[in-house]
Amino acid sequence: MGTGLSLRINEIFHSLQGESSTVGLPTSFIRLTGCPLRCGYCDTEYAFHEGRQIQLADILAELSNARARRVCVTGGEPLAQPGCLVLLKMLCDQGLKVSLETSGAIDISGVDERVKVIMDMKTPGSGECDRNLESNVGRLRTKDEVKFVICDRNDYEWSKAKVDQYDLLSRVGEVLFSPSFAQVEYEKLAEWIIEDRIQVRMQVQLHKIIWGNKPGY
Repeated sequence: MGTGLSLRINEIFHSLQGESSTVGLPTSFIRLTGCPLRCGYCDTEYAFHEGRQIQLADILAELSNARARRVCVTGGEPLAQPGCLVLLKMLCDQGLKVSLETSGAIDISGVDERVKVIMDMKTPGSGECDRNLESNVGRLRTKDEVKFVICDRNDYEWSKAKVDQYDLLSRVGEVLFSPSFAQVEYEKLAEWIIEDRIQVRMQVQLHKIIWGNKPGY
């Protein structure tokens, strides 16, 4: 399966996971080209169009050479390319620990059950809140994670309401509140979470703290 299939890839690189519950762990990243969303805080606009077609077999070979154990498939929006589903299955078949970073705007029902889905539920501050596909929430499992990028206090209150509406603290393994880079101070978001005693995980983007906002990290 997948013989001869290729995907448009923006970059493949090896770094530390900067977000989610596996933050800090060595991880190989496959960033697919393309995204139907245009979030106001997007930090990977270079992935909208830049990239080259790469055979899936060559992707697997590069990961093997890097001795990858954990692989994160990201974008852009990786599911915008239908062949991403084949890639995810092939990665799982290699015995890798695979995670998928998706906006939640595209149906996740076809994602291999072995993949950990990290779904970014778009807040009002993103400008793409109306693109959230509500049916995806019902497909999330206890090993999956939901991320909210917080741009301001309104986003924070909206995100809290969604956590309650969908009972996310029981539905998924982690609920992540992430301050939008240069829009919300780390200390401010931390204070809100502590004051409300909401049982979410605040995360900061470790890769930006270490290397800044640069591709390939």
